[in-house]
Amino acid sequence: MEKLEVTSLSSRGQIVIPRGVRTRLHLHEGEKFVVIGEDDTIVLKKLEVPSFRGFDKLLEKTRDFAKKKGLKPSDVDEAIKSARAN
Repeated sequence: MEKLEVTSLSSRGQIVIPRGVRTRLHLHEGEKFVVIGEDDTIVLKKLEVPSFRGFDKLLEKTRDFAKKKGLKPSDVDEAIKSARAN
């Protein structure tokens, strides 16, 4: 079991995550968390940023496909409206 650490709530509602925990979990300034609160328990879950490796290549293939099929931006808008209507 990891060492127990204590922190406190500031007047602005801020809680400091102790340095030892930040180090062990490789947390850095600016990271985002989901906060879940129930009864007397608070859970922080780090949000993982999706990897965009290969995204540019996928986007390029998608644009090429749309161009070959003769799709226009208005076609995409209509498809979105149709999907949202269902």
